[in-house]
Amino acid sequence: MSVSFEGVGQVCATFLGGRLAEGQVVKLTGNGTAGACGDGDQFIGAAICCKDDACTVQVGGFVTVSYSGAAPAVGWSALAADGKGGVKAAGSGETGSGRLLPVVSVDTIARTVTILL
Repeated sequence: MSVSFEGVGQVCATFLGGRLAEGQVVKLTGNGTAGACGDGDQFIGAAICCKDDACTVQVGGFVTVSYSGAAPAVGWSALAADGKGGVKAAGSGETGSGRLLPVVSVDTIARTVTILL
């Protein structure tokens, strides 16, 4: 039997936001506007479809995103944006405290993590 979290509980909203790449984590940058995260920023979700000056952002449900640095732990983990479109484990001394989220899967080969937003 295979395990899949794809599409489970997916909640999306469309925001203004140009120059975003599909798959990157994003933050709120203004009224109804999403933008790229800097290193250590808290994120609202992940861009799943970007066209022109608008972007559909997944704000709930399971999503798989890239990570950098040490692999986040499975279970409840504090995560922050890594400033490169993905996430990283948020340690002490980070800008902001990260976002405490359930990590259900870590792929150390692909360097991706599946989280529940």
